Amino acid sequence: MKSMFIFLIFFAVCSVRANAADCPDTSAYNKTKAVVQDLEHIVAPSGIQESYKTKIGGIDQWLNVRGQDKDAPIILFIHGGPASPLTPTIWQFQRPIEEYFTVVNWDQRGAGKTYNEADLDSISDSIHIPRYVDDAIEVAEYIKQRYHKKKIILMAHSWGTVIGLSAAIKRPDLFYAYVGIGQVINTRNNERISFDYGLKQAKAHGNSAAVKELETIMPYPGDQPITRERIIIARKWAQFYGGMSAYRDSSNYYFNAPLLSPEYTDRDICAIDQGNLFTLGRILPEFLNVDFKSIQSFPIPVIMFMGRHDYTTPSIPTAEWLDKVKAPYKQGVWFEHSAHMIPWEEPGKTLVSLLQYVRPLTIDHEEKK
Repeated sequence: MKSMFIFLIFFAVCSVRANAADCPDTSAYNKTKAVVQDLEHIVAPSGIQESYKTKIGGIDQWLNVRGQDKDAPIILFIHGGPASPLTPTIWQFQRPIEEYFTVVNWDQRGAGKTYNEADLDSISDSIHIPRYVDDAIEVAEYIKQRYHKKKIILMAHSWGTVIGLSAAIKRPDLFYAYVGIGQVINTRNNERISFDYGLKQAKAHGNSAAVKELETIMPYPGDQPITRERIIIARKWAQFYGGMSAYRDSSNYYFNAPLLSPEYTDRDICAIDQGNLFTLGRILPEFLNVDFKSIQSFPIPVIMFMGRHDYTTPSIPTAEWLDKVKAPYKQGVWFEHSAHMIPWEEPGKTLVSLLQYVRPLTIDHEEKK
């Protein structure tokens, strides 16, 4: 999957493919995909491995459910993007987590497999943040009932944190805890911090071409509209200097992961690009106005995983918000060798942190019942 460039908020915009005939042919990877599939196959008698679609928000949406023990606590993991599904990348990092949790990944409205199910004309007007929040709540209610759980854990990454934080506030009764990874607090603040970092790094590295390009959008974001074109320039250099994946100038391991995914066909891989482009223009104006700074209390335990080098959704605003907010329980966890892609960059610490700070919250709840 060829990315033309790493784009703005948390994702890549790739070449547009009009139909299945234009999608990549991954047959050359079939033997490798078979190895991944065999390794990923859950053979424990107590385990669960399902991929299916169900009605959410009036349309068919895809869920992927995996875990070594179906009685383990469930994590609903809300992906980033917009429209960048986690499902075709989970083979890279999720397997150890599945030993202690059942993990549900959901291809959101307009994303991945769900994109392929939709009549685009019929869902075009529904691409709004409140609809995604209601979808997330409906998914949580569905899996809670289907898998006979009192509550579940809500975890979100990147763009998904806008949905996740909102869903936790709206329906706290559904969740043991909320885990934010690359949390968005205020979009405009993030844009400013990301730009300043990219400009500082470009100057420090003597990259005159980058400095010149960044200066064309100064002051950023300033009082001018935050257009797609301005965001591309700002985010390109922040991510080039390790603001997406620490110590790396690219994140090809992530963008090319679907090529080896046993969960995604060529058509599904193609839908990642198509869904991203379909969603972006519709959701961007709302996303640019996201602001959670005024939230002073949070109804459930909140845990934030923060990459020390994250300049895609900078971590300092999250740490400041967490320090001030009142919650039944709160914990910030710094990942010193991560930027934005924490589960991929530090998978061991991700698992240990979930076991140390999150899983006990579900056990305590069950013991009190």
